[in-house]
Amino acid sequence: MKNKQLSIIFNEIGDMLDFLGDNPFRVRSYKRAAQIINGLNDDIETLFNSGALSKIKGIGEGLLTKIEEFIKTGEVHYHKELREKIPSGLLELLNVPYLGPATLRTLYKTLHITSMDELIKACEDKLLRNLSNFGAKREENIIKGLLRYKESHTRFTLGSIYEDVLALLKKIRGFDSTLKVEIAGSFRRMKETIGDIDILATSKNHKEAINSFCRLDDVKDVIAEGETKASVMLVSDLQADIRVVNEASFGACLQYFTGSKEHNVKLRSIAKSQGLKINEYGVFKDDIMIAGKDEYDVYKILNLQWIPPEMREDTGEIELAQKNALPEIIDYNDIKGDVHLHSTYSDGGESIENMALACIALGYQYMVVTDHSQSLKIAKGLDVERLKKQWEEIDNLNKKFNNFRIFKGSEVDIKKDGTLDYPDEILEQLDFVIASIHSGFKEDEKTLTNRIIKAMENPFVTLIGHPTGRIINIRDPYDLNLKEIFKVASETKTYCEINSYYERLDLNDVNSRIAKEYGVKFCLGTDAHNSLQLKYIRFGIAQARRGWLSKNDVINTLTLSEFESAIRAKRRTFGC
Repeated sequence: MKNKQLSIIFNEIGDMLDFLGDNPFRVRSYKRAAQIINGLNDDIETLFNSGALSKIKGIGEGLLTKIEEFIKTGEVHYHKELREKIPSGLLELLNVPYLGPATLRTLYKTLHITSMDELIKACEDKLLRNLSNFGAKREENIIKGLLRYKESHTRFTLGSIYEDVLALLKKIRGFDSTLKVEIAGSFRRMKETIGDIDILATSKNHKEAINSFCRLDDVKDVIAEGETKASVMLVSDLQADIRVVNEASFGACLQYFTGSKEHNVKLRSIAKSQGLKINEYGVFKDDIMIAGKDEYDVYKILNLQWIPPEMREDTGEIELAQKNALPEIIDYNDIKGDVHLHSTYSDGGESIENMALACIALGYQYMVVTDHSQSLKIAKGLDVERLKKQWEEIDNLNKKFNNFRIFKGSEVDIKKDGTLDYPDEILEQLDFVIASIHSGFKEDEKTLTNRIIKAMENPFVTLIGHPTGRIINIRDPYDLNLKEIFKVASETKTYCEINSYYERLDLNDVNSRIAKEYGVKFCLGTDAHNSLQLKYIRFGIAQARRGWLSKNDVINTLTLSEFESAIRAKRRTFGC
C-alpha cells in the first residue's frame, strides 16, 4: 500500500504545482513519478533500500529524497506545504474533467469558487457562461465533467487497482485458515471499471478467516463483520467484501457472484425451464443439491459450455453455449510482441535497448518502437534527422539480438486535413506506422471521421492508434462514424488498435466486436512509456476477450516471420 499512497501524494503535488502555475516540466516529473511508482511490482521501501529505485528513469535525486522522507515518516513535507497554499476544496476540483488548472484559477479569482458545491451552484445559476472565453458550451462541458467525476469516484479503472487486488488475494491465501480463495464480480469479468471487490473463500474456520481479513493492514475501516461475511474499506478507498462458504457450494457461489446480473437471470430462466433451481448455494432438483462444488458443473448441468468470465454479459454468449458453439477467444499468453511503445527518443522513460530486453524477458519475439512524430513538441516528437538516427541505433541493436527483432515504427500525428506528420518518402522507410489523432478533438463527426479515413487511405499507414481518443472517466470519445471507419479499415487492410493502457482501453470491448463484424483485424499495444508498463498488455487482452476476439483476429499473436509478412499486406494491396 505504500506504493499507492506515495503515488497519490506525488500526483497531488503535480496537480497543485500545475494550479499554482509552476514549471510544466516540474509538474510532469511528479506526474510521471506517480505513474511509475503506481506500476511497480515490488514494495517501494525494498527498492529504495536496495538502490534499485535510483536506477529507474524518471526518479531523480530530488524525488529520491522525498521518497526517503515518506518511507521514514509516512508523509512528504513539501506535499503538506503546498496543500496549505490552496483551499482544500480546490484540490478535489483539480481532478474534475474539463477543469484544467488555468480554468480553475480563473474560477477561483473571478467567482471565488473553492469547493465542488460552489461550482455546481455557479453552473446552475449559469454564471460561468458570462466569463471571458467561456460561453454556454464550456459551461455544459464542466457540468458533464462534474457528473463524470462523481461517477468515477464510485468506480475505479481496472488497471489502477489490479496489482493491489492481486496482492490482497495473495495475503488472504496465506491465512492459516483459508483453503480456496478467488475474486469474483466485475474484476473477474475484467470490466474496464470496478465498483468494489467480491472475494469468495472456503476455510477450516470461517470466523477465524473473517477476523484475519478484517485485521489486514490494507484495511482502513471495517464496515461490517459477521460469522461468514465482512465488508471493509481498503486504504485505497476501494470497498472489499468477503464471503466464506462451504466447499460444496464454492463453484456455484463463484458463478453467482461473478455475474453479470443479466447473465445470471438468463441462467436462472434456463434452470427453471429444466425443473431446476440455481442460486449461490448450488443447483437443486427437488431440494436436492446436484451441482455446486465446481463452476464447470454448474454450466454442464444446464447443458451449457463453460463460459469465460469476460463473456458473461448476456449478449449472446448463453445461446452459443447452448449450441456448444462459443468462439475460442484469445488467451492471455498468445501475444508475441508489443507494437506500441515509446523510448527516450520522445517521451518514454527508458532506452530502446532496455525496452527490448524487457520484451525478451516477457518471451516476446519482436517489438515495434513507435516514438512520436515531429509536430508533437510536448512529447519531444522526432524530426526526420533524429528519426534516422534512431533507425541506426535499431539496426545496431538488431545485430546484437538472436531470435528477436526490433521494428522501426512511429506514432505519426494525423493532421487536421487528414495528412500525416511525415512525408511519404519517410513513411515508406518505416516498418510500421501508427496514425493517431492528438489534436482537434472537438471537431465535428464528419471532419474527424474523414481525417481518419484519409489517413487509412495512405498505403504506408499500418494501424490507427487509440481510435476513439477516449480516456476513461476523463475524456469522452471523439464524435466519429465508427461503422464508416471500420468499413474503410477493412477495405484498406488497416489494422485498428486496442490500446492496452488501462485509462484508454481503446477500442473498447463493444466497438471491437462491431469492428470484427466488418472484417477488421487488430493489434494490441501497451503504449508503454517504460518497461514496467509492458505488463498492461493484460488489460488489452481482457478487452479483446470481452469483445469475443480470437487469436486470429489479432496480428501480434503471430510469430516473427508471420507478423513481418502481415504488416506488409496493406502495402501490397496498394501496389507498394
